[in-house]
Amino acid sequence: MFKHVLTFSLFCAGLVLVASLARSSADARGTADAKAIERGKYLVTAMGCNDCHTPWQLGPNGPEPDMTRMLSGHPAALVMPPAPKLPEGPWAFTAAGTMTAWAGPWGTSFTANLTPDEETGLGRWTEKDFAETLRSGRHLGRGRELLPPMPWPNVASLSDADLGAVFAYLKSIPAVSNRVPEPLPPAAQR
Repeated sequence: MFKHVLTFSLFCAGLVLVASLARSSADARGTADAKAIERGKYLVTAMGCNDCHTPWQLGPNGPEPDMTRMLSGHPAALVMPPAPKLPEGPWAFTAAGTMTAWAGPWGTSFTANLTPDEETGLGRWTEKDFAETLRSGRHLGRGRELLPPMPWPNVASLSDADLGAVFAYLKSIPAVSNRVPEPLPPAAQR
């Protein structure tokens, strides 16, 4: 009888130990995730991602990012007229008042939806997709080129850990359904 009680006690102690280790591992993972998200938020803020990927609106103090659409890219409902004739000389591009549409010698570009929306944002992307895009300057690392004003060569200089933190943060923000238009080639500006 004592042998069975001892075996049962050891078995229960083992279960408690395994559960405790699993909880500790999950707590450590949660802490690591929270630290990565916080680091990502810091980097997104410091790099000015909201300057272009969050539509601007006219507020009481002038133009300001519309944080209800944070990082959702060019508003799908805002159909842009053809870009104005590009200026001559040192003025090389034009931008929409929303800061989400830009026209220059490359054509017209629209800032991407960086929210985790499954259909229109980064929701289906993996961290690898994100890193390959920003390292290569091509959509998903193999598609069309990322166009100005996206400073992807600067972002490409981030460490793998920092790119992972930015991705973790972007996956943590509210998803906004917003299908951004495809870029227009230079000929479409005329």
